Amino acid sequence: MTAVHKLNLFLSEPGAVASLRLIRVRGSSPRSTGTEMYVRETGLWGTIGGGQLEHLAIDAARKMLREGNLAQHLDVPLGPEIGQCCGGRVEIAITSMEASDKELALAALQSAEAQQPATYILGAGHVGRALADLLQHLPVRTVLVDQRQDELALSAANVEKRLSAIPEIEVMNAPAGSAFVVLTHDHGLDFLLASAALQRGDAAYVGLIGSATKRAKFANWAKKHCDGLSIAPLICPIGAGGSRDKRPAVIAALVAAEVITAQTSEPAAVSPEWGTALHIAAQ
Repeated sequence: MTAVHKLNLFLSEPGAVASLRLIRVRGSSPRSTGTEMYVRETGLWGTIGGGQLEHLAIDAARKMLREGNLAQHLDVPLGPEIGQCCGGRVEIAITSMEASDKELALAALQSAEAQQPATYILGAGHVGRALADLLQHLPVRTVLVDQRQDELALSAANVEKRLSAIPEIEVMNAPAGSAFVVLTHDHGLDFLLASAALQRGDAAYVGLIGSATKRAKFANWAKKHCDGLSIAPLICPIGAGGSRDKRPAVIAALVAAEVITAQTSEPAAVSPEWGTALHIAAQ
């Protein structure tokens, strides 16, 4: 079930719904201007940052709905007065939602989902499936690709699954700014897919499962077969965040952190030296 479908179910339930939107943020705040959540008497959707700020806003929204009012404005300092230490100040617009407001909320979420960056997991083995399990909960569009139907069938993650005889085509046709995590069952295929992702020149992240030795072998292979292709942006080994634990779920957690960092941090996503720096730091 998509987030849009879930929000539609929430907004369609009987009873009034209030929108809580951050309309102004000064100083430090848990969320930025434009962040919105929705409140019912017995349910919530989204978050404006949690903590006492959110509790105060939810209480105010529910009180407003019970009293039948249509709008309210809150100006809240994020300091000792409410038990938060952010030090900033936020203004919140609370409004009772009409049918047209709900339609706009759904359209906005649908648009946001369409603009999410794509992550291609190239290989549906143990680590690939564990990574899909994690990425399904993050704001990325995840595509799990494999040549083997039986491996894809083992994944229960709510992500797009593609059976592809020539996975290089998936790499070539991916949108700009995509992340590629290469972890197939075959080293030769790994090299082909990693080189295809690097040759694009617009990937936010290219990761290759393996060791420092595999990275060196790939560098030599790329020099011979890819017209001297630089592998500087490549992350290999992936998930080398200091843990020596090789269980698939642990590797997947570390890789998910790398991917989401790359796709939400513009300097990291566009720097051609990012892979080299991360590789050196992991040694």
